[in-house]
Amino acid sequence: MTTSARVILVMLGVSLFALATTGQPIYSRLSYFLTLLLAGNWIWSRLALQGLTLERKSYLRRGQVGQIFEERFDLKNSLKLPRLLIEVNDGSDLPGSPGSRVHTLIGGKQGRSYLGRTRLVERGVFTLGPTILISGDPFGLFPVSRVIQAENTLMVYPMMVEIETFPRPPGLLPGGEALRRRTHQVTPNSATVREYAPGDSLNRIHWKTTARKEKLMVKEFELDPLAEVWVFLDGENVIQSSLPYTPVTNVEGALFQEEKYPSLAPSTVEYGACVAASVARYYLRRGRAVGLFTTGHLARALPPDRSGRQLDKILETLAMYEADGEVPFTGLISNQCRHLPRGSTTVLITPSVSEDVPLVVDQLIRLGLRPVVVLIDAETFNGAPGTDRVETAIASFGIPVATIANGDDLGETLSLLGVRSGDPSLVPTRRYEIL
Repeated sequence: MTTSARVILVMLGVSLFALATTGQPIYSRLSYFLTLLLAGNWIWSRLALQGLTLERKSYLRRGQVGQIFEERFDLKNSLKLPRLLIEVNDGSDLPGSPGSRVHTLIGGKQGRSYLGRTRLVERGVFTLGPTILISGDPFGLFPVSRVIQAENTLMVYPMMVEIETFPRPPGLLPGGEALRRRTHQVTPNSATVREYAPGDSLNRIHWKTTARKEKLMVKEFELDPLAEVWVFLDGENVIQSSLPYTPVTNVEGALFQEEKYPSLAPSTVEYGACVAASVARYYLRRGRAVGLFTTGHLARALPPDRSGRQLDKILETLAMYEADGEVPFTGLISNQCRHLPRGSTTVLITPSVSEDVPLVVDQLIRLGLRPVVVLIDAETFNGAPGTDRVETAIASFGIPVATIANGDDLGETLSLLGVRSGDPSLVPTRRYEIL
């Protein structure tokens, strides 16, 4: 009940008291009018949301930062009673959630449909709802609402940029032997045979053994000797920095085509996630087995794989990635690198200016690994200075290293790293000025 309704109740009480004490007809008419006003509006408000249904439809369950997300809202009135005003309030936690509207004069057995469009500006998993329907009587005395709970979620991946060239890992492991690790992929290295299980592909059946055993037998494979690629992303909390940022989610005027991607949020966390996703996609497109190691409150490792599903796994991990770790990045790498096969490429992505970063790079080299370092210049994000000093120390080892500052073209900067690595097989498809 609103303040206006309380005022009318007080007026009704006063008029009844005046009628009882004075007996004047005007108070009788006023009492009848106020009683009918309250009763009529209360009944109207009880029927305001009866027979109304709202359905949200989205064709995407996965999106990427920079893309335009579109939802369809269908509001239907199944009764013959017309609706004067219906407010749809979108309670989604998606930034710039586009579903809130106000609809007027919806006839009986009619409905309204509209599209909600917004630009995705933040990584994570967002709930598409709840949705709140708000209505009431014509005088607004008895507002009513109904909550429609959320049924779907949207996962937003980090932005990815096109990398044209990047330091290439060595082709074979020392000795050219297969990795003794079982895999569901079909490789040239057949390890053993086992009995057929439901779901096994028919092209893996070993017919000679099947004929001898008189039952279906399938081949098991080991990984071929292509070197692995590990992407390490620094999630230590104290070294991260960011600048104030007001994202623009409005996409009015971009009805039939994607607009140019907005700039990344000025944060070392977002730049690191973008670089990790872009590098992983670059190597997977070239048939390399790529693994991901993120350091945060809970360190997470995805084992290397080159299947088509691996990129989705990496992007899902990065969508949920939060830089809230307390353990230094270099300490985690020192422990993890001892378990990596010799010849593996390790891509280190960090905004750290600690002197331990060059030391852990030296350790990787001594263990027979091939490090590639991408430094994020924290000073350009209002963080600690000293990235240039760390870059100079790492470059003295003769390994590829690049520094990314706030506002840089990530695709161009990472592609230049491939050109500068000295690999003659890396020929960019567009020209760059090499400083």
